[in-house]
Amino acid sequence: MKTKPSASPALPTRNHLLAALPKSDYQRLATHLEPIPLPLGWSVYEPGSPMEHVFFPTDGIISLLYVMENGASAEIAVTGNEGLVGIALFMGGESTPSRAVVQSAGQAYRLRADFLKEEFERGGELQHLLLRFTQALITQMAQTAVCNRHHTVEQQLCRWLLLSLDRLPSNDLIMTQELIANMLGVRREGVTEAAGHLQQAGLIQYQRGHITVLDRSKLAERVCECYAVVKRESDRLLGRRPAQMLQ
Repeated sequence: MKTKPSASPALPTRNHLLAALPKSDYQRLATHLEPIPLPLGWSVYEPGSPMEHVFFPTDGIISLLYVMENGASAEIAVTGNEGLVGIALFMGGESTPSRAVVQSAGQAYRLRADFLKEEFERGGELQHLLLRFTQALITQMAQTAVCNRHHTVEQQLCRWLLLSLDRLPSNDLIMTQELIANMLGVRREGVTEAAGHLQQAGLIQYQRGHITVLDRSKLAERVCECYAVVKRESDRLLGRRPAQMLQ
């Protein structure tokens, strides 16, 4: 799918990793950052394909999925403006067995793989930030596997909604139940039933692929412990912000 740079993209520092860089490191990267839209459903990476760029979302959400030979899929993690997509490039790989797909449309900045690897090898704060983000992402992947095995579809849906809201500026999500079922790796009927329970309880409103969260605090009361584990670790690793933010 061909993409064109947005006419008026958000500042790169809307991405928390880029914003947390020391000014000198950020300025080295800034001239190489290319704005790119993230249209809904766009495949950022396909399994086994060469990875030529990393992507720093400024808004929107990208899902990391594992796709089976029979076409079945399940989400293993989500990334928004707290991080980047493409960790395999600086962790020693040139490709990944997972698929990265835009779950919620937005914008990002991409950076050439060779340039990022050169900067990573410099060490310093960029390397530390990328490694801390990777640890947070691994925690999310591990907890997602546990959640999918031991918790109900309703609990999984609550976790998925809360993780999505943490990465969006509003309480609205554009997502069909079929796509949610594909993300969670469950039957669509299970998502329909779980969403119906949440709607009857007044927690969400769902209509024609549009989900609005009406009561986030009550949604948090229904979610399993997996959401808190992931959020706590992410906040611990990435929550510290620089004394002087780049503008």
